This record gives sequence, C-alpha cells and structure tokens, in this order.
Amino acid sequence: MSTSSKKTKGRRRRLEQENSLEMLVTTAHGIARHFGRDCEVCIHDISKKDLEHTIVFILNGHVTGRSVGDGASKVVLETLEALEKGECIVDHLGYRIQTQDGRILKSSSIFLKDDSGKYRWILGINYDVTALINIDAALQSITTVEKDEKQNEGRIPLNVNDLLDNLINESVKKIGKPPALMNKEEKIKAIHFLRDAGAFLITRSGDKVSSFFGISKFTLYSYIDQSKR
Repeated sequence: MSTSSKKTKGRRRRLEQENSLEMLVTTAHGIARHFGRDCEVCIHDISKKDLEHTIVFILNGHVTGRSVGDGASKVVLETLEALEKGECIVDHLGYRIQTQDGRILKSSSIFLKDDSGKYRWILGINYDVTALINIDAALQSITTVEKDEKQNEGRIPLNVNDLLDNLINESVKKIGKPPALMNKEEKIKAIHFLRDAGAFLITRSGDKVSSFFGISKFTLYSYIDQSKR
C-alpha cells in the first residue's frame, strides 16, 4: 500500500472515530439532561490502554469529582483485563457503587465497539441516589406500623352506619367464614367481638346485626348475654 493510501486510510479511520465520539457525546448530553445534575455521564477511551487518562468526555463530573483526563475505574480495569484474556465483554447495568465521601451511586457501564469491530468506548452513567435512599428510609420509618393482633388497617368511616358496617365486616374476618356457614359458637364469638368493640352502643345496631347473622333479636341478646360470661 502506497504512502498516500495509508494516509487516506488513516484520515478515514480518524474521521470515523470522531463521528463515533460525536454520537456518544450527543447521547451523553441527552441522558444528563433527562436525569438532571445528579446524573454523571462519562465516556472512556480504552483503545490506548492508558489507565491514567481514559476519560475523554464527562458531564456532571461533580457527582464523582472526576474530569476529562482522569483515569480508569474498577470496571474499566476489569474490562481491559478481560480483553487481554480474549473473554466476552458484558455490559454492567444497574450496579451500586460508593464515592469516596460515602454517597451511593446507581451505575451502568456500556461497552461500545468502533467501526473496526474493536472495543473502543465505555459509556458510564452514575446516578447519585443517596438522597432517594434517605427519603425511602424516612418513608419506611413513617409508614411502618407495630404488629398487633388487636389492630388492623380498617377504614375511616364517614358516619356511624359506616362504622357499624366496618365492625361487622371485621367480625366476619375474625371468624374466617360468612355468617351462613357459621355455627352457633362462631356467631357468639363474632357477636362477642362486636360487643367488645362497642358496636351495640350505636343506635338500632341490634336490628342490623341480627339481620346480618340471620338470627332473631331475641337470639342476638341471648348471644350477647353468653358473651358476657
């Protein structure tokens, strides 16, 4: 191959590499704009295997404190080692790492080939999720409830009739079967629950409860008396 042909081929390859990098830079801008200032996006050039200077482009470098010209991360080192051994390269997606000052990052490393088919670039995405983790911990602290068999999620009643309905439904849950399948002892147990919950303090509750359980009011009062024993 003539010297002129070699120069032409070299210029073509450099142009292709510049175009590849330009597309990656455009992609990096889109990712950073989408996720905001807590998302660092960087591009490593691993073609020269210069471990001290792999970063050729970076946005929101404050997330890790790095800048253009800085060196390789653990993932870059592992990738170069795998390439040396001829091993298959697999993207690292959604893993967790920690910064020097203790912040937590959710990271992804995507390995890209150049036009010659060789791995040339690593697109790194590092999203600072520290604040989100703290918020999640705070929410867990607020929403976690003490386990107590006497407590339940229930519903907030709009009026006393709703309250009575809630208590009746709760009594059925305590037994674990509908009234039509309850025997006498189970109905007494359900009515015992309603009595202890104060259901019979509600006006005309006896009519509704006796109708629900398919018993007369006389039987209801009999069951209430039995539950007192």
